[in-house]
Amino acid sequence: MKNRFKITLGFLIMATAFTSCNNKSSDSKGALASSAAEQVYVAPGQHDEFYAFLSGGFSGQLSVYGLPSGRLFKVIPVFSQDAEKAYGYNEETKPMLMTSFGEIPWGDAHHPDISQTNGILDGRWVFINENNTPRIARIDLTTFETSEIIEIPNSAGNHSSSYVTDNTEYVIAGTRFSVPVPQRDMPIKDYKGNFKGALSFLKVDPDSGQMDLSFQILMPGFDYDKAHPGRGKSHGWFFYTTYNTEEANTLLEVNASQNDKDFIAAVNWKKAEEYIKEGKFKTMPAKYAHNMYNDETHSASTTWGTSVKVLDPAELPGLVYFLPTPKSPHGCDVDPTGEYIVGSGKLAASLTVHSFTKMIDAIENKKFAGEAYGIPILNFEDVLAGTVEQPGLGPLHTEFDNKGNAYSTFFISSEIVKWKLGTWEVLDRQPAFYSPGHLMIPGGNSQQPFGKYLLSMNKITKDRYLPTGPEVSQSAQLFDISGDKMKLLLDFPTVGEPHYAAGIPANLVAPKSKKIFKLEENKHPFATLNDADAKVVRDGNNVHVYITTIRSHFNPDNIEGVKVGDKVFFHVTNMEQDYDVPHGMSMIGANTSEVLVMPGQTETFVWEPKQVGVWPFYCTDFCSALHQEMQGYVRVSAANANTPLKWSLGEDIE
Repeated sequence: MKNRFKITLGFLIMATAFTSCNNKSSDSKGALASSAAEQVYVAPGQHDEFYAFLSGGFSGQLSVYGLPSGRLFKVIPVFSQDAEKAYGYNEETKPMLMTSFGEIPWGDAHHPDISQTNGILDGRWVFINENNTPRIARIDLTTFETSEIIEIPNSAGNHSSSYVTDNTEYVIAGTRFSVPVPQRDMPIKDYKGNFKGALSFLKVDPDSGQMDLSFQILMPGFDYDKAHPGRGKSHGWFFYTTYNTEEANTLLEVNASQNDKDFIAAVNWKKAEEYIKEGKFKTMPAKYAHNMYNDETHSASTTWGTSVKVLDPAELPGLVYFLPTPKSPHGCDVDPTGEYIVGSGKLAASLTVHSFTKMIDAIENKKFAGEAYGIPILNFEDVLAGTVEQPGLGPLHTEFDNKGNAYSTFFISSEIVKWKLGTWEVLDRQPAFYSPGHLMIPGGNSQQPFGKYLLSMNKITKDRYLPTGPEVSQSAQLFDISGDKMKLLLDFPTVGEPHYAAGIPANLVAPKSKKIFKLEENKHPFATLNDADAKVVRDGNNVHVYITTIRSHFNPDNIEGVKVGDKVFFHVTNMEQDYDVPHGMSMIGANTSEVLVMPGQTETFVWEPKQVGVWPFYCTDFCSALHQEMQGYVRVSAANANTPLKWSLGEDIE
């Protein structure tokens, strides 16, 4: 009986303790939730501390969020048409989507990177790559609009892009898929030894930001996955992960996973510049589009490149070296000092960290394990800085804080792992929901990280949000990394499928933000800069309507004499000079989109009337209390009618 009493008492004590622990855990979680809510709360009228630029993946766009709030501020159209802003629809921006394949209205945007000066984010431009039709774009952070897109020839699957050097000397574009270079008809089975991968270096003008395809390095036919510029002591180098060193062309999940190690390609771009200067390059014919948007004319134009300078590393010593890296690596990340190069082997049980200092020593002392297509392979042990043992499953990407710590995503084990540079010790791990791909620490890929927040971009949401049918939103999760332990603060849905993000303190960007376009600086060829110049002009079957908008009317608002079969160009100038007063315009039956015109700006859309009648147009952006009254009419007559061309504002047409 006494023993039975002791056993029962023991169970009661355990149960009480378990209940107490559960209550404590519940209380703690409640306190944590409250604390987290306070940390991400941005009071009405207050501003976020950081901008976060998230790629839209298959949406072809770039989304701007505030951190810590997670509020979506803007979707910047880059490689895809956007009816909200008429990007790719209006006559001014259609050239931005021109390529050697014709006008491509869609893109796959992956990796944004922010311009830097002396290895520190400077907030001038964001660069982002397009994976499907190889291109690099530049977004001007005074307007948060796409200013330039350049197509990349000799490339396919522009994935290991777009990353910038310490002083934004170059932005790079690395091919994902190797292809015949130049392209030609050949059997796919002849892949090995015949397909090539191009690494492209785009020179950036330090004042305007304009890009120029400076040179390409023609590499062996591997797949090139991610990249990172050298920082600090390794400035002058670029590092690219490769996989499929087997050069398989079918069932890659098996056939490209045979080798125990693939490579990180270390490219000496300073040496490349020397070879270019010495004329040790070949000029290859290449057709590619270079699209530029002009803020004065409010219009884009396309020029065509016809050739590219190509360097062959097999013939140019010191240009490229291979660092063996386990196994099928994805991420290639360099710490803020430039000493450590982290390779994330997706199929490896550990994280491999290479030493730049040891790499240089191995190169100088010719510690080679062999060569691949004339490119020296360094001994793995000679360049190894250390190994993070069994940190998780499926490592993908690493970024850094300002305290000598690294943070890596693990796709399979769905977690973020914090570890110490130099000791390789795992310091903390936090679960992510679910399957994180890339992560971002503002400034975390520069010499000066702002080590306060970490944003994880996750691929699967399942139960995180209200269900919306078979397709659910992607998820971003915000962690506080200011303390010893990471703390989950917030998760929020994202636009498209973000692959990567770039973050920057708001105070480096917001003060430079343009609020209006000055009318006196408007050089658009069809601008109407005062109401007296509003008019309608016929040129054969083309009719040009020079129209102004101001709260709350169009000038003219009544137009007659348009005929079936005409092509009507509405050149809309917003006469406002007040911040945040855009006007829109749409026309019934226009086979395009509305236009959204910022103060002082001119935009054009085309309407081709198919039927006689009187057709209304109106302002699409709520601009004033009398927004509904902001409308007009176009009378369309038969193609053979003699209706004279007339227009008016506030009076009857005679």
